[in-house]
This record gives sequence, structure tokens and C-alpha cells, in this order.
Amino acid sequence: MATGHGARGRSGGRPTLEEVAARAGVGRGTVSRVINGSPRVSEATRAAVEAAVAELGYVPNTAARALAANRTDAIALVVPEPETRFFSEPYFSDMLKGVGAEISDTEMQLLLIFAGSDRERRRLAQYLAAHRVDGVLLVSVHADDPLPDLLAQLEIPAVISGPRSAAETLTSVDSDNYGGGRSAAEHLLARGRHKIAHITGRLDVYGAQRRVDGYQDALRDAGHEVDEALIEPGDFTEEGGRRAMTRLLSRCPDLDAVFAGSDVMAAGARQVLREEGRRIPDDVALVGYDDSAIARHMDPPLTSVRQPIEEMGRRMIDLLLEEIADRRPAASRGLERRQVVLATELEARASS
Repeated sequence: MATGHGARGRSGGRPTLEEVAARAGVGRGTVSRVINGSPRVSEATRAAVEAAVAELGYVPNTAARALAANRTDAIALVVPEPETRFFSEPYFSDMLKGVGAEISDTEMQLLLIFAGSDRERRRLAQYLAAHRVDGVLLVSVHADDPLPDLLAQLEIPAVISGPRSAAETLTSVDSDNYGGGRSAAEHLLARGRHKIAHITGRLDVYGAQRRVDGYQDALRDAGHEVDEALIEPGDFTEEGGRRAMTRLLSRCPDLDAVFAGSDVMAAGARQVLREEGRRIPDDVALVGYDDSAIARHMDPPLTSVRQPIEEMGRRMIDLLLEEIADRRPAASRGLERRQVVLATELEARASS
């Protein structure tokens, strides 16, 4: 057993937070909470972590100790969207619920900040440059969003909900959007549908692109041609779903299924289908995404791909606490980027 000042981690260098967690039989987030003095840890767990710290000779880095006095004990949940979208889409409220539940185990305060306009973004940049928060959770990130790069430049610990691209450099937590899109198309094919349309989310969101990829690959693997006329861009809003459905019906009036990239867009699409006299699912089967309360309360109840949004929020907080405990962004630690991907699951209901 390694003890005292001569202890070395398995990597041969100074013991790491991961090695302490493995020795104690807990997650990195739990180790972070013990080190940060959170009271929301059981005595047995605290004792196990403290024993592992002693056995391995783990010492938080000197930068962390030097910066400890400058801690704000605040985390910002930044949403680069208008407030109206935040309050109209279940995705955001579920994410906030998961974040709130996990942060309640810490001494941290949670600040909700909207940055949907250029003016709000400028104010946010000034706020972040003053280092008024210990870390940032960034939700609903678009490919051209400058905020992630600003956070990296300011060396503020940050975790984002879904990578901006396959080459993402920041820590991210996402659901399996490719698998979700694929399962939606495979479900409709299994129901005997042949002309399956897709209303996409905003295609400057990487997750929306991956849903398209999954949908297209499922069609190809089943021997179907991918018809670009059956793919219509949406924007995750109900009105966007209405507009997309109207355009799809005008181009392809004989379509027999629709996969919408969110439950909210599926609700808009359903309105148009009903106005056009199309019966769901007899004439047109309908599948959504998110498995929100909207899906369960729709008439008929909506088949939808469930992504574990609350769990995503909890994992984001855990990862952010780890980065805050270390006080250095992943890039400067020389670690591989950490991208957590959680499984999705299709919930079949009467709409398909």
C-alpha cells in the first residue's frame, strides 16, 4: 500500500483524482465533493475517500490551493437562446431539473443566464471575464457560438450539453443522437412505412445533424433510397414544425410517416396533418424526439425517442465540479477530451 510523501499514482506521477475515486470505490464527483467540504456526503463515504487520499498521498495541485480564496461558490447555467424558447421547450426545464437536483448536494449557487441576443452575449462576456463564477454549464450550443472558445480563453471550467462537432475540445455530455435518429426510422420501417419524412432540428446544432445521419443510415441499410425531398429543416419550435410539415406535404403528398426532431415540432406537424385530413397513424405515422410530457399528452399519444435529459444535467454538474476542484481546464491538463454519451430509447405509442 502506498503511503506518505513517496506515493505515486499508477501513471507514475502524482496520484490523480481518478485514482483516489477508484481506491475509494466512488465516482470522481463524490471525491470532488469531499475535497470541497460538501456536507451532503455520508460519513462512511467521506471516511472512504479520506482514507484513499491518505493511502495514495493525493495532494490537490498548488494552483487550486492558491485560487481557493478566490472561489465564488457559484456556477452559471448559460442558455444562448431567447427566454421564450427556454420556457416553451420541455428540454430546458428537464435539464434545469437535473442540474438543480445535483447541485443541491453542494454549497454552490446556480445562476441562470440567457444569452440569446448580441447585447446579452456582450454583457455575459464582460461578466465571465470578471471571473464571477467558478464554472459554466453551456446548454444548446450552435456550431458558430463564440462562448465555448471564450470560456477556454478565460480558462473557466466549462461543460457543454453536446459537442459542437466531432472535434469538440471542451468536456461535453450528450445523448446518442445518431442512435436515436436511427431507432426512429427503423421503428417506422418496421411498421411498414415506405415514404418516411424527417423534420430536422436546427442543423447548426451537431446533435440535430447526428439524428439526420441515423435516420438516413437506417433507410439505406433497409434498402431504401434517401430522398432529399423528404427532409425538411426545422428549428425545434412548434411553428417551425408546422411550416416544415406544410412544405413536406406540398412536395410529397403521398408520404406515409414523419419523424420530427423534437416533440414540440411533432405537435406542430400533427396540427397540419389534421388540418389536411390525414389520420394519425392510419394515413401518416408520427414519431417525435425527447419523450417529454407533450408526447404523453398528445392525441393520439406520441411515439418518441427518450433521451435522459435530467441525467445529462446531473452528469454535467459532476464533471464541472471535478474541473473546478482541479482548477485547470482539460486542455491545459493535457487530458483527452471527455465526451459522455448517454443511451436513448424509443417509446412506442399510438401515433405510429
